[in-house]
Amino acid sequence: MHYQPMTENDKQEMLKQIGVVSFEDLLEGIPTVLRHPQIQIPEPLSEIEVQSLLRKIGFQNATVKDHLSFIGGGSYEHFIPAAAAQIAGRQEFYTAYTPYQPEASQGTLQALYEYQSLMVELTGLDVSNGSHYDGATSMAEAALLACRHTERNKILVARSVHPHYRSILKTYFEATPYRVQEFGFDQDGAFHREEFARLLDSETAAAIFQTPNFLGRLEDLDGIEKDLHSAGALFILSAHPLSLAALKTPGEWGADIAVGEGQPLGIPLSFGGPYLGYFAATKALIRRIPGRLVGMTKDAEGRRAFCLTLQAREQHIRRERAASNICTNQALCALIACAYMTLMGKEGMREAAEINMDRAYYLRDRISELPGFSVSPKNPVFNEFVVQSPKPFSEIENALKPQKIFPGIGLEPFYPEMKNAFLVAATETKTQSDLDSFAEALRKC
Repeated sequence: MHYQPMTENDKQEMLKQIGVVSFEDLLEGIPTVLRHPQIQIPEPLSEIEVQSLLRKIGFQNATVKDHLSFIGGGSYEHFIPAAAAQIAGRQEFYTAYTPYQPEASQGTLQALYEYQSLMVELTGLDVSNGSHYDGATSMAEAALLACRHTERNKILVARSVHPHYRSILKTYFEATPYRVQEFGFDQDGAFHREEFARLLDSETAAAIFQTPNFLGRLEDLDGIEKDLHSAGALFILSAHPLSLAALKTPGEWGADIAVGEGQPLGIPLSFGGPYLGYFAATKALIRRIPGRLVGMTKDAEGRRAFCLTLQAREQHIRRERAASNICTNQALCALIACAYMTLMGKEGMREAAEINMDRAYYLRDRISELPGFSVSPKNPVFNEFVVQSPKPFSEIENALKPQKIFPGIGLEPFYPEMKNAFLVAATETKTQSDLDSFAEALRKC
């Protein structure tokens, strides 16, 4: 297309057609304060002054590095090997974009292939994609897959599944013929088997469970696979990925799809993102998996090569026909997770998972001794649990704030019936001294 500059005669002709004399006449209806705003721009600073200013602003943030944090609920403070960030920060990965051209993207494609392979091993399922944006979107994508695969329109989801995940799921389904139906949980935080069995019918495409669930409870899922498959429905399971190093995997539970938040796999809290949604499934669903799949093959000269595979072009160019429109995710977070799992190894991840459980059980026992506070001592948990307080959580939060302690997450905004209850998480980053200090601070509240 040739560039054709606009002459002064062209401009006058256009203004005449519009019915004004000058361009300024077009702006007369706009208030002067908007046409001539007073922009308060400070004097320029030198580089050293800018660095000093940014440090002062940064120090206003309250972080888990300078506070004792027991916040969980989907985002956790975990140990991250220093090498993980160094690997992800290499410029060939850090600046890489979407790997459309395999001949130019072998490093990125191999990293995604290795990530997929590790997630398959971790979840016990047959195939993993190259990741989604976060755990909530991976769960919603799994629900859409189930509806399309079964040609049914109802998804059952436990109310003990993360509230944000359930909200995203409902948003995804808003403009579709599909619907979501929730089933509740008992006083110990375990899902209602009777209510689930009553809602399971011939319209059910899948049921979604989470273990450990949002309340920290490890769910007993024995028999769920048989119930769902007998009804012609799929089994979707969301799980804390680190827990899978020590506990039963989705594959061992008989799940068809495993989803969840990959943030615990070496990704910093970072004010909530960017994060990583993992997605693994059985081989029977491989053609329906949304997002990217990287495969290993050989090139024309017999050399090992990596490429995107089993993926329709609609994923990129025809949105209305795509299984999912997430093709711009270059999966830097997946690379970090891959580096983390590789550096930690099987034994390292298992040890970290076991320390999480040890810390949680120890802290729960300490809090159970405090006057006015109560816990459910028999509930199996991974690294977080519910505490019932004698006073509103906001008062506890305000009391501990000057001591630089984040006590957890209040549950009443998510579950109105759980007044004065809050969720506490204890990971491998906490020492026994940290846990004792927190328990003592609670006692004094």
